[in-house]
Amino acid sequence: MDAAQALADLTEISAQIEAAVLAEADGSVVASTFRQEGRGEELARAAVDLVAAAGEARGNSETPELVQIQAATPRGSLFVVRDGSHVVAAVTGTKPTVGLVFYDLKTCLRMLEREEAKAEKPAKAEKSEKATTAKSKVGKASTSGKPTTTKKDEGGDEGS
Repeated sequence: MDAAQALADLTEISAQIEAAVLAEADGSVVASTFRQEGRGEELARAAVDLVAAAGEARGNSETPELVQIQAATPRGSLFVVRDGSHVVAAVTGTKPTVGLVFYDLKTCLRMLEREEAKAEKPAKAEKSEKATTAKSKVGKASTSGKPTTTKKDEGGDEGS
């Protein structure tokens, strides 16, 4: 699953999300559901800035970093969730189910993280796994449980 698929899944499972953008921690867009060119970039940059400003406003550096925020307006809400390397921002209508939207956004980030971890798996480990699988298939296919004889073996008995 790539970033675009993660966002497509997000908007499919969460009827409350009208549009969403997935970005790197610096605000560069990875994927967007916005139809208007540039709208995803604007929201990604604003989301990163909003989380940074809210984190600075909290002040106390001993508390954990801010990882989610909701901004509600009379026309709808903006939700932002971040992890160590990505930010996902979503726009909803009025009166969303806040906990559910946050859950869906976090799930999107977790799915993307899992896929990236799989992609980073060393090629050497994959080759080793394929070789082991091939050897076990060969071994199973050649073991029939019945003794086999060849014409040479049969011919050797007649001469005795």
